Amino acid sequence: MSTAPNRRAVAVILLIPLMVTLALWAFAWPAARIAPRDLPVGVAGAAPAAEQLEQRFEQRDGAFEVHRYADEAAARAAIEDRVVYGAVVATPQGPHLLTASAASPVVSQLLREAVTASAPEGTRVEVTDVVAAPAGDPRGSALGASVLPLALAGMAAGAVVTLMGLRGARGALTLLAASALVGLAAAAVAHSWLGVVTGDWWTEAGVLALTVLAIGSAVAGLAALFGPRGIGLGALLMVLLGNSFSGVTSAPQLLPEPVGAIGQWLPPGAGGSLLRSVAFFDGSAAGGPLLTLSLWSALGLAAVLLARRTPKPVEPARTEPAEPAEPAGPARESALAG
Repeated sequence: MSTAPNRRAVAVILLIPLMVTLALWAFAWPAARIAPRDLPVGVAGAAPAAEQLEQRFEQRDGAFEVHRYADEAAARAAIEDRVVYGAVVATPQGPHLLTASAASPVVSQLLREAVTASAPEGTRVEVTDVVAAPAGDPRGSALGASVLPLALAGMAAGAVVTLMGLRGARGALTLLAASALVGLAAAAVAHSWLGVVTGDWWTEAGVLALTVLAIGSAVAGLAALFGPRGIGLGALLMVLLGNSFSGVTSAPQLLPEPVGAIGQWLPPGAGGSLLRSVAFFDGSAAGGPLLTLSLWSALGLAAVLLARRTPKPVEPARTEPAEPAEPAGPARESALAG
């Protein structure tokens, strides 16, 4: 009796728990360890009140990265440029907290709680949302939920191109066309219908298309280099790690190190950051994510363009059965006579 089926059964029994464990680690572990880690915040106002605010932030070692600004206008400009997530302005009436819920509603709530808790008892903390999240998505949950569909769309595009044997220019053009259509459809849903993003429509569509292209071309490129196993590797990088490490639902600086940094090097995280920049901050801090997506797209498309198509097996030439030769001479005459 062959032991091959038994080995395959044991492999499946062991593989499924391993996959579940890996998925739980990738999704649950970062979510359970959310806390500020070098979170950029600003402090503005005249000394010594501003210095006291800065010291309170620095007491939480490694939690905040404090930036000093001369006045409230400079702090607001830093928030709008995505240099800091928020700032505290020292005023004669007490601390004035500036937040940007469009950058991260989770960080805005965290700063509100931290500043309120550290303020002297009986002091009222004034809060101003400098760049507010859209009314259609005040908690940022819809924007965070959009990362997985984009990752799945890119994954599907790369896998289908690979399984259909599309290589070279045809494969690259297929990825470009599919990504462009996904970007248009996603912008129609997220912007026009749900109101999740509120920037320039065509710019948002381009960012969504570039995100899908980066994921799809990476998957197809890995498959071109490593065969069908490349699809599994692409799923691991883009869907499992890329989605769970993206930080779109919270912020990269709230995830355990180095998860937050890794997430920004992968297309889902870079795409989420770039979409926030163009949708709410007029493109501020868009350079890094744009470069990341462009590199993934260029490298993946290059692998698809340079991949050789798998040659079709040559079918053996079909030969017709030879007709029996007619007997010649006396043999033919005797055959006719018979």
